[in-house]
Amino acid sequence: MYEVTALRYGTRETRKSECYLDWNSYGEPDAEIGMDYFFWVLRNSDTSIVVDTGFHPDVGERRGRTCLFPPVEGLRRIGVEPESVETVVLTHLHYDHTGSVEAFANAELVVQRSELEFWTGTEAQQPRHAAVIEAQEIERIASSRLRLLDGDGWIAPGIEAICVGGHSPGQTVLVVDAESAPVVIASDAIHYYEELELERPFEIYYDLEAMIEGYRTVRRLAEQPGAALLAGHDPEVMSRFPVIEDGLGVRVA
Repeated sequence: MYEVTALRYGTRETRKSECYLDWNSYGEPDAEIGMDYFFWVLRNSDTSIVVDTGFHPDVGERRGRTCLFPPVEGLRRIGVEPESVETVVLTHLHYDHTGSVEAFANAELVVQRSELEFWTGTEAQQPRHAAVIEAQEIERIASSRLRLLDGDGWIAPGIEAICVGGHSPGQTVLVVDAESAPVVIASDAIHYYEELELERPFEIYYDLEAMIEGYRTVRRLAEQPGAALLAGHDPEVMSRFPVIEDGLGVRVA
């Protein structure tokens, strides 16, 4: 069983019309909305597994994001040295999930084969796709020690990976066996809880129908008795779960 920590390392202010696909079709007034940036740490007595690595602070600044602390610094502040991490799971390869990979020199990177093949292929060079990655980070990942997943599978005992696609070709959700009940790390399969509740597609997507079907998969997983659901970018995460010391993030289980 694992203790699950979500670290909130970045934030920005945006608008619903910039987050939701075809916002005007809903006939609702636009509104400001916060967007938080998280990565996750899974720990037990034997190991620490990092899920995603956040954006690099320089990249975040260039893209107009506020970095609250460098992800690697946040990891150290909860007692995890990146050099000691043996497994890093990349739920997908957008820039805000890949920015600190180089810090994990001794880790095996776990990623969906479909995700890596897309972002190292020619289609990824199209502007609408290229805008959400950092090419140098993709190159670094491709040359790292990798474990490639072909769909659903097990990261380790008690950590199941479920490939839903949609937002990105190999977008992955994790279901973690925690002490009290399962923890569902949706990552960007749902950015906001209301995205799931209302099935309102996010603005950035690879396969729209797969993204909507992914909402239904996440909903099914979250309906397990006692399950805790972590959305990928919703500030509400910080109020749904107990905040850890210094406001670094929340401890879910």
